[in-house]
Amino acid sequence: MPKATSVTFRPGIDKTTRAKRRVLLVDDSDSLRQMLLLTLEENGFEVATASNVNDALKLIAAQTFDVLLSDLQMPDAGDGLTVVSAMRHSDPKAATFIFSGFPEMNEAARAIVNQTDEVLAKPLSAALLVKAINDRLKLGVKPMKKKEDVAGILEAETQSAISQWLDHVNAEPEIITVRLTAAERCAHLPAVFHDLVERLRHPLPLGTRALKSPASVKHGLLRREQGYTPAMMVEESRMLQVSIFQTLQDNLQKVDFSLLLVDVMAIADEVDSQLAQAMTSYISEAHADAQPVEA
Repeated sequence: MPKATSVTFRPGIDKTTRAKRRVLLVDDSDSLRQMLLLTLEENGFEVATASNVNDALKLIAAQTFDVLLSDLQMPDAGDGLTVVSAMRHSDPKAATFIFSGFPEMNEAARAIVNQTDEVLAKPLSAALLVKAINDRLKLGVKPMKKKEDVAGILEAETQSAISQWLDHVNAEPEIITVRLTAAERCAHLPAVFHDLVERLRHPLPLGTRALKSPASVKHGLLRREQGYTPAMMVEESRMLQVSIFQTLQDNLQKVDFSLLLVDVMAIADEVDSQLAQAMTSYISEAHADAQPVEA
């Protein structure tokens, strides 16, 4: 049975009224949330609580806070980083803390949590928690790092992503049976990245057919001349998506997470669309070659 939603509202306090040392506590554990609520109130803080991301976002939109304490992992849609991002935009001066039961996080997770002022490992004593909050309030919050959009990152990292892709291809025995120079193998990719960047900067509504790409049509014809099979083309396209997403992961500290999911969907759609166009020209040429030649 799902846990009942628990949100503590403080009536009469909104964005126009500033109360001192107001804390938003977000955790799906009823027992932990209640314990922390009592601890914080006993130490002079005014506390609003939420048991899930959606309720936390509603509180952030309606009220002003000095401190955010949020669990990293949530059972429903979103997580603590979503709450941190919302707080950073709504109350840039608020100190933000993430609770994590996994202090030894991988590199990608550590990059993401750089959005917060501090990461607190569970379990944490009440005394250390209160001290961490008071120390951070005295020091002030970390300045927000300027975020880049995915289009800008791909534009700046095009050559790096192409190099990663080429490494993947060169490690694939079947593909390298078609002997090409690195320049010949990668000739189509600058146009692909250009189209990707343009697609991201001029987004299409979801479900809209992607724009036609003359470069993809040309690529399909060329790959047939070079001796590629359709399976090889599909595998190269798969490797391209892997290389693009690896490039984004390598640049997580720069990414504007508010648009990341939509951009990832657009990238996948664009790469698949270009593959489909290349395959269509490949197959059309094959059919044309199969037609009998009239005397």
